[in-house]
Amino acid sequence: MSNSDYKACPKTTLPEIAFIGRSNVGKSSLINMLMNKKNLAKTSSAPGKTQLINHFMINQSWYLVDLPGYGYAKVSRDKRGQWQKLISNYLRHRENLTVVFVLIDCRLEPQTIDLEFINWCGEEQIPFVLVFTKLDKVSNAEWERNFTKFQQAMERSWEELPASFASSSTTAQGREELLGYIQSLLG
Repeated sequence: MSNSDYKACPKTTLPEIAFIGRSNVGKSSLINMLMNKKNLAKTSSAPGKTQLINHFMINQSWYLVDLPGYGYAKVSRDKRGQWQKLISNYLRHRENLTVVFVLIDCRLEPQTIDLEFINWCGEEQIPFVLVFTKLDKVSNAEWERNFTKFQQAMERSWEELPASFASSSTTAQGREELLGYIQSLLG
């Protein structure tokens, strides 16, 4: 089910686990890798492909929620503003939201937009974990350097750092850890 308003999302008591990240972070690829389905979430080389709140029923027991990306996309400022409102309304008001997986491109040093979004989640008391994507695209040294810089940037605002995972949609690295974490949340 896809919606442009959180109020139109499924009326359910099932837990929802949402995925979000900067445009072009590899969110759709990660979702497809986790669910072992090639085209569950639509992938594109152009940022901004996901424009609605997309609910996928998983094993009749929970919803995987694919949210639009935040940040750069080749759309109007007005459209980006609509997405921002859509995302914030969903995250603030969805009662059965269990956790948000915030995706971060591990190839990059800490990005202001990611840190601002994470801090906003903290201010709004929205539970989240970090998932660093595209691990196969960097050397171990580059990954460690960027991860350390990200942790240092977060330590400026956070007393306790959230759980974090490293993943690669290409190699399926991190799949079992992420699925295990989801299972632990569902009980």
